[in-house]
Amino acid sequence: MKIILDAMGGDNAPEAPVLGAVEAAKTYGIEIVLVGRGEDILAVLKKHGIDNLPEGMEISNADDVVDMHGDPASIIHKRKNSSMVIGLKMLADGLGDAFVSAGSTGALLTGATLLVKRVKGIRRAAMGPAMPNKAGGKTVIVDCGANAECTPEFLLQFGLVGSVYAKKQLGIENPKVGLLNIGTEDSKGTALQKEAYTLLKNAGEKGLVNFVGNVEARDVPLGAVDVVVCDGFNGNVLLKTIEGTAMFMGSLMKKMFKKNLLSKLGYLLCASGVKDLMKMLDYREIGGTPFLGIRKPVIKAHGASDVLAFRNAVKQAADVAASDITGELEENLQRLAAEKEKVTEHD
Repeated sequence: MKIILDAMGGDNAPEAPVLGAVEAAKTYGIEIVLVGRGEDILAVLKKHGIDNLPEGMEISNADDVVDMHGDPASIIHKRKNSSMVIGLKMLADGLGDAFVSAGSTGALLTGATLLVKRVKGIRRAAMGPAMPNKAGGKTVIVDCGANAECTPEFLLQFGLVGSVYAKKQLGIENPKVGLLNIGTEDSKGTALQKEAYTLLKNAGEKGLVNFVGNVEARDVPLGAVDVVVCDGFNGNVLLKTIEGTAMFMGSLMKKMFKKNLLSKLGYLLCASGVKDLMKMLDYREIGGTPFLGIRKPVIKAHGASDVLAFRNAVKQAADVAASDITGELEENLQRLAAEKEKVTEHD
């Protein structure tokens, strides 16, 4: 397994991605290609007393860096020598099994779409983070920001890719898929949600997806479903709200435990549980967010990723690459296309 890592992407580059790669290589035995300015990468290693690259690691030089505020549409032509573009080209050419970057989300999505390409039949790639839930598992949110405006067909495909990802990557045999809405009744929502509901329901009746109906935002963290389908705008609001609530509750817990001597003693008694809870809610433990619908795994790491986050993003990329999501997704898309053709012929 070989992972290509953008060593120049993110707020803490190149130090965090380089050191995260070193830890991943040592901990998991994963082969890693660091793409970026060779001199800068070597300088980071030297600074931390690493004279030689760990076994299985190599450097692929890239002189340019994608600007976080640049135009994503121009990345291929104006930033062709950047670490992001070179890394994506390497993935497309079969020189690695997955690509990880903490660079610009828009640029990464554009580059992945144009260079690595979408799975045949997929209209739009989507971001699908897996968030921890009360039930003890994880819930995949598709889409969480890649597509602010969607059609009902997009949402149907989000349900398919999210379901395959939850099955192959999270080990959920028959993932429950819900459509994010303002109520559970099938009459709720705008025209987009109503039409998407019909498409998902029909797909469920044909055995293409385990669609259980509408789901409200409050029930997502409770584990009501395994996959939440939504447009990128509402998905991003949902994701950020969950993250903000977790941060808010964490700060309240700290304040509560520091209130007096008795509360501090109480913390000592439940410190292990509190640490486990905070670890579960820590984005660094998750690693990154995959672009679902791209032919080969492309993982978007958080822009503020540190060493731990990059280490876990590399591990996540390796896990996704090993799960063969693309194969089952293509099979489901072919079945969906066949069903649509039957309906067209009948009409």
